[in-house]
Amino acid sequence: MNRRKFLRNTSLAALALSSPISLSAIGSPTKKVGRSGHLNLSFSPYELKLQHAFNLAKYSRTTTPDVQVQIEFDGIIGYGEASMPPYLGESVESVTRFLSKLDLAQFTDPFRIEEIHEYMESIAPNDRAAKASIDIALHDVVGKIMGQPWYKIWGLSHEKSPNTSFTIGIDTAEVVRKKVEETAPYKVIKVKMGLDNDKELVEIIRSMTDKPICVDANQGWNDKEKALEMCHWLAERNCIFVEQPMPKEMIDETAWLRERSPLPIVADEFLQRLTDIARAKGVYDGINIKLMKSTGMHEAYKMAVQARAQGMKVMLGCMTETSCAVTAAGQLAPMVDWADLDGNLLIANDIFDGIKIIDGQVTVPADRPGIGVIPINR
Repeated sequence: MNRRKFLRNTSLAALALSSPISLSAIGSPTKKVGRSGHLNLSFSPYELKLQHAFNLAKYSRTTTPDVQVQIEFDGIIGYGEASMPPYLGESVESVTRFLSKLDLAQFTDPFRIEEIHEYMESIAPNDRAAKASIDIALHDVVGKIMGQPWYKIWGLSHEKSPNTSFTIGIDTAEVVRKKVEETAPYKVIKVKMGLDNDKELVEIIRSMTDKPICVDANQGWNDKEKALEMCHWLAERNCIFVEQPMPKEMIDETAWLRERSPLPIVADEFLQRLTDIARAKGVYDGINIKLMKSTGMHEAYKMAVQARAQGMKVMLGCMTETSCAVTAAGQLAPMVDWADLDGNLLIANDIFDGIKIIDGQVTVPADRPGIGVIPINR
């Protein structure tokens, strides 16, 4: 008996959790391929509706385009998704075009994740969110076959997961106060910055709570001297780190800032994938890994290992996503220093049950195999 059949036969409980979802909430799948004993792909667009307008230094939005993905293998369903905020440069059209090019039916073993990634790279060099959707669904299938959540497969302890931050975007004083009230269940607040009212936002937050904050300038600070002044000012107000303070192209200026800043400087837009880590060393103190940038869990794990080997801090982030992708990211949480896994909490139309924030801590379902989600009907 081969490994696949053995694991399948010893994982009946996992199979019970893997029945297909109804796609009535997101429309009919646009593609089905393959046959029994092969990987069968289906996908459908789904628009994420945000609880509040998401205001950053360079743009504002109230929705996020998204594509929901399923991979079926011998009756086991794996769930994945691609979320496409504007700065990624992907869209529903580009994701569905990429997915339509894939012939996953040629693969008869979902454990061949590395080989499937190589195949996807041969189709197109970019399309990172599209690749992430396949990767997440593959991990879900494989975890269900093995009957284990991925944090256990990786040998991690979910008790070591950090607290997650809860994000407050750039907004009016009235809305910021309301958002601060919503952070009551969380122990860390993330503040979006990059405009002229940065200090005002922090002062509003500090008038209501002394919880630690972390700051994401989203490349909004263009002057290194002013950026350094802000870092010193923030350090006096219980700030933990500053994420992507300057434009990603300003490498020398960011390295200058890092040498002088009292706070760690973390790369986000500067860094996408595994090959970017080497050039981040010496410029940033840490990296922010997101599944939609890294092509999924497979490479994200490698990135965390390599960053640690180079003495860098690791942050685990997300886009605005359903609990599908956020819970998949949560499987990696015990590996990192900081977590910003609130993307599912920022949307009003989640279609999965998965990750929970318990006493501020990232908590994935301990008894669910795969990525740990169950579809819910709306």
